[in-house]
Amino acid sequence: MNKELIEHFNKQCETFNIIPSEIQIRQLIDYYEMLVEKNKVMNLTAITEPQEVLEKHFLDSISIVKAVDLTKVHTLLDVGTGAGFPGIPLKIIFPELSVTLLDSLNKRVLFLKEVCEKLGLQDITCIHSRAEEAARNPEFRENFDLVTSRAVANLSTLSEYCIPFVKKSGCFISYKAEEVSEEVENSKTAFRILGGQLEKTVSFALPDTDIHRNLIVIRKIKDTPKRFPRKAGIPSKTPIER
Repeated sequence: MNKELIEHFNKQCETFNIIPSEIQIRQLIDYYEMLVEKNKVMNLTAITEPQEVLEKHFLDSISIVKAVDLTKVHTLLDVGTGAGFPGIPLKIIFPELSVTLLDSLNKRVLFLKEVCEKLGLQDITCIHSRAEEAARNPEFRENFDLVTSRAVANLSTLSEYCIPFVKKSGCFISYKAEEVSEEVENSKTAFRILGGQLEKTVSFALPDTDIHRNLIVIRKIKDTPKRFPRKAGIPSKTPIER
């Protein structure tokens, strides 16, 4: 990864009031190299060009600072983390975060553990489980200040996967790329039933790109009823809708 790309990435980060250290940049580069190498033998991402990874994965992950003050967050859970986004970039840039990465495919989880070990990341846990099952575990249920997901799914479905993990007064933030006003409106019943409330939608373009991003912030205002999430497969087949 050449010097010019790194310098440009640093300038993009500065627009978020973030100045990565040399160590953090080195960790991101090592992460990129491991991602591209592992991607040769398993499907982790369709995005592999250095600039695209820097912008569409790393910068995009970090952009959550537009919606939440991460210095006030202690515990973060990334649901359906896949190749580790946004969880690992956030852990690198905000090392004080206690991060849990959750994914249903064990091969991805093993890769994430390799990454965490190689980068020397502390206080980060990689869990192999479906969200519907993990959310019924007392160790995880309503135990996180912030739950994130960049997973591609209906917002109502994502809410059923994610809101049960959020502690009261914490929040769930969904990364969405497309026009989301109708999807958000159709998900308000799900937010309410699951114990959440729409706080805001933060819309912006990633700096120096034409990549549009929406961050949907759902605040947890009451406990999630015990019947949620429903059994595996049901939230995606029959989302809670108005």
